[in-house]
This record gives sequence, structure tokens and C-alpha cells, in this order.
Amino acid sequence: MWGHCARAGLLGRTATLKVKYADFQQVTRSRSFAAPVAGPEQLALIALDLLRPLLPLPQGVRLLGVSLSDLGPAVEAGGQQLALGL
Repeated sequence: MWGHCARAGLLGRTATLKVKYADFQQVTRSRSFAAPVAGPEQLALIALDLLRPLLPLPQGVRLLGVSLSDLGPAVEAGGQQLALGL
């Protein structure tokens, strides 16, 4: 997922964790940020923070997924200069 976003030049501000249990129940947790998620390491830490309150898991898990949304174009490290239109 991160590779696709990087190739497309996109960053996201909302990370979502989805847990689907063996009995087909599911739990979804998300967190949004003012600034885009900086990289895959930060996304992994956010996902672990979202998972931690669910532990210990009450039953087997059939799917554990992480997604990134509220996507926008990645801006170079120097920032983007905006025209004032004066």
C-alpha cells in the first residue's frame, strides 16, 4: 500500500486499522492527523497504537488490515510556495 502511494506521489492524513475476527465480526479504528503520515515506519507505529487497546484479542483473527486515506499530493521537503494573487 505504501509503495503504491509513493509511486502515485500521494500522502494520507488518516490511518485505519481493520480487524476481522474468525466469527466474521469486525472492528475498525482510525486516527487522523493535521499533517500527512511521513512514512511506512510512522504508519506501522500508528497501526500498533490502534491495535494495542484491542489486546488481548478475544478470538482468532482472519484479517488484519491497515489503510491510509484523506489522500493528497506529496509536497517536496522544501514546502510549496503559494501565490498571493496581489
